[in-house]
Amino acid sequence: MMQKIVECVPNFSEGRRPEVVQQIVDAIAAVDGVKVLDFSSDADHNRSVVTFVAPPETVGDAAFAGIAKASELIDMTQHRGGHPRMGATDVCPFIPIRGVSMDDCVEIAKKLGQRVGDELGIPVYLYEKAATRPERENLANVRRGQYEGIRDTIATDPARTPDFGPAKMGTAGATAIGARQFLIAFNVYLNTDNVAIAKKIGKAVRHSGGGLRYVKAMGLEVDGKAQVSMNLTDFTGTPIFRVVEMIRREAARYGVGIESTELIGLIPQQALIDAAVWYLQLDGFSPEQVLENRLTGE
Repeated sequence: MMQKIVECVPNFSEGRRPEVVQQIVDAIAAVDGVKVLDFSSDADHNRSVVTFVAPPETVGDAAFAGIAKASELIDMTQHRGGHPRMGATDVCPFIPIRGVSMDDCVEIAKKLGQRVGDELGIPVYLYEKAATRPERENLANVRRGQYEGIRDTIATDPARTPDFGPAKMGTAGATAIGARQFLIAFNVYLNTDNVAIAKKIGKAVRHSGGGLRYVKAMGLEVDGKAQVSMNLTDFTGTPIFRVVEMIRREAARYGVGIESTELIGLIPQQALIDAAVWYLQLDGFSPEQVLENRLTGE
């Protein structure tokens, strides 16, 4: 019988204290059936991303354990970082991987949201496929104003009323919980420290700025370099190579280029194969030509 698998990729507002991140990861990993696949931290963003998989029966428990531990250890009144954020656990999406549907993940998100609101007293906003309002499908809309802005308006602005939990934010802030397709977190470093250029490129490449569909992007300074930080929400609709080439062209307008790229967390193998086929112009390529696929019988 095929094992049912759900992926969860919570983002925590801590990237500078590895001992804190490790405690959160340990809390998640302690839940039965959980396999932590990856976790990474960025000090400039002051943010960590954890990727784990579990059966649908326990994936919500593991996410709750991580959210609870983060609420104990992260004080949003003291948090500063380059990445937009509104809570100790900023966002917690569920992704169907095998033997589960998107509707299943929506139900998991809703149950977790209610538990987080009731037991931890943290305001919860449902987003993406789990959103209860069209304007909350886009995470950027939910997080607009960040921790400070939401904290100051959550009790008075009906648009800020959470789906679960109190209309009041404590030191753990608020959390967005949802269900979505696989997302690729991908960054491009430019060979300049001019962040203004990265911001212009981010605006040009992201869908909301008139750029590529399924691309969310912004310009930041990371390690003294200009970075275009992106979430690619559907690599089948907008492949990663197309994003890179658009950034390359936009950068050339300002007399700069791409120094390197960076993957945060995991990426589907197919996304890399698509890039290789495009760059190598492998007309007529078949996945059966990949040695490892032959060995595993895929």
